[in-house]
Amino acid sequence: MSHEYEFLTEANIGEYITAHPELQQRIDGSALAEIREIGDGNLNLVFHVRDAAGRSLILKQALPYVRMTGEGWPMTPDRARREAESLVAHHAISPDLVVEVVKYDHDRYILALEDLSDHRVWRGALNDGECHDGVAIELGRYVAGVAVGTSVLGQSRGEVADTAARSQNAELCVITEDLVFTEPVFDIGRNAVLPENEADAAALAADATFATAMSEAKWRFMTRAEALIHGDLHTGSVMVRGSGRRGEATESVKVFDSEFAFYGPVAFDIGALFANYAFAAARARAQGDDERAAWALSLIEQTWTGFEEAYLAAAATWHETKLFDDAFARRRVAEILRESALFAAAKMARRIVGAAKVADIETLEPALRAPAARSVLVAARALAAEWTDITSISGIRTTLRTHLLP
Repeated sequence: MSHEYEFLTEANIGEYITAHPELQQRIDGSALAEIREIGDGNLNLVFHVRDAAGRSLILKQALPYVRMTGEGWPMTPDRARREAESLVAHHAISPDLVVEVVKYDHDRYILALEDLSDHRVWRGALNDGECHDGVAIELGRYVAGVAVGTSVLGQSRGEVADTAARSQNAELCVITEDLVFTEPVFDIGRNAVLPENEADAAALAADATFATAMSEAKWRFMTRAEALIHGDLHTGSVMVRGSGRRGEATESVKVFDSEFAFYGPVAFDIGALFANYAFAAARARAQGDDERAAWALSLIEQTWTGFEEAYLAAAATWHETKLFDDAFARRRVAEILRESALFAAAKMARRIVGAAKVADIETLEPALRAPAARSVLVAARALAAEWTDITSISGIRTTLRTHLLP
């Protein structure tokens, strides 16, 4: 399918803003003082725009291909619509925890978003040693809100069916299915590790138990259309504001960047967070800060507590409470816990051996990076081996602590 539309540039952004009243009300496109391209270079164009009065806005435009590779890897820009609609749906459920969509331009695949420049990406804050208390539990509550509010537990069957049909996201789901579940075991040439970790990657690929677990993870990802999940929830898709000092409350938490959103398993978002806490712990351990590493792993229980409490509290007012009673809710919680461990194992392995890695590990010096990466892979294999037997959140934390903090 051919997509012909004008791309945003520094030269045309002012004109674009003035042509759209919803944007012009937020920022004066005829008096712009600063335009910065702030995208990560992987998929989209992202601009931070500020006018002479100090008002600001974020403009994000989807390209018809993967930006980091060029036109040789085409990709539907309609992913921007799915991101916009998922953010709007999630913001309606948790307005304090989700970035606001100011406008979505269907013709040019542009999202206008509230500016969060007074926040910082949580991954960067963690890597710099900051401790934003309270973020992890809020993210658990966010996932619970989505799990109920966009599913048959919180909406009618018809409403869910309509939304699910609009949010089909096969192209981006295939990326996840390949890069997260298949390629860490069956490399097609996109995997890469340090020479010191080649034996670790080979051991992962040869681990039949891990491969079996990944087959289960991929099957659940492809077939469990439970709720309109974020689809790429990690410490890099969360922004925080606050001092970052232990013991001081975080002022604001905002989830963003949900272009991988689709109707999928709730546990996938939770498992992704668990994996990222593991990366933070591995980084701290490599730097010799065991106390901080233990704190990073404690985020696992905080997120789970936030999720479980909010999910069970909502059970009393679900759309249907006859068959979907409290006992049903507790069975679901137990199943989500096990699947969260499974998905965490997948995410941990993928980010070490796969095509897209994490700064937590990659910015370590090679002498520190190799053992940190090794510990994450060993922990991922251990978690994948026992996910069906997980009965408590402490079990997940214990397994990760054993291998990440020996």
